[in-house]
Amino acid sequence: MADITGTYKLTSSEHFDDYLKAVGVNFILRKLATTVESATVEITKNGEEYTIKTTTAVKSAEIKFKLGEPFTEHTMDGRDVETTFTLEGNLLKQVQHDIKGGFDSFSDREFNGDELITTMRCKDAVAVRKYKKE
Repeated sequence: MADITGTYKLTSSEHFDDYLKAVGVNFILRKLATTVESATVEITKNGEEYTIKTTTAVKSAEIKFKLGEPFTEHTMDGRDVETTFTLEGNLLKQVQHDIKGGFDSFSDREFNGDELITTMRCKDAVAVRKYKKE
């Protein structure tokens, strides 16, 4: 299992607005989210529990989880989803089931050296966000 812990700073983002629209984020929040140029993701591990803290100039969020154990997550955009994380080699996979909307979205975080590539999929939308380890 790869060591995925560390602090990662956003370096590029492609089609993020399309993904946010697919998961149902309203226009104002989408525009706010897509204009944020600085975002940091910090991943820590304490025993079997991981924490992902996402910090932007507008909003911050923190989620705690254990691999393979579903939990209810309140997303940064205000949705309640049932989330499960798994770790396969250097790939942290996240599946979110939107409780109200009844659809699934997927985030794959691939760790390659000092780079984190997050690919998010929902319906026909695919977004890719790249980060560099600090």
